[in-house]
Amino acid sequence: MAKPADTRTAGRKPVAKATRSTAETEKIRAAMAARRDELRAEYDQTLSEITELQRDRLTDSAGDDQADTGTKTLEREQEISLANSILERITQVERALERLDEGGYGWCERCGNPIPVERLAAFPSATLCVTCKQLEERR
Repeated sequence: MAKPADTRTAGRKPVAKATRSTAETEKIRAAMAARRDELRAEYDQTLSEITELQRDRLTDSAGDDQADTGTKTLEREQEISLANSILERITQVERALERLDEGGYGWCERCGNPIPVERLAAFPSATLCVTCKQLEERR
């Protein structure tokens, strides 16, 4: 019995991956590591601010009406959302570093085509080429 064809790879030409020089790889790695460290510092600062604001809210909640309580809850949720967003960006950069180590950095995870240098310059942790990203966003 024949196996069904994989619809994601059917009709796709294999693309030969060009090798990146060691100097280029190290330059990319250093830039991404610096970005990861910046994001970690920003995340730590955000967590510290959330903790401080929580402490202030606990001591300064006497006499709050429902509107004050709702405002404080909304602010806390926004702060937590910001922290989660930073954490997601850290994860993306770490994943890009892993892909760099494995030799898959700069290549689309879906179609295997090279990701344009301009896209990588704007979004260094990109895992999809422009076409595949557009298709993903339309879904």
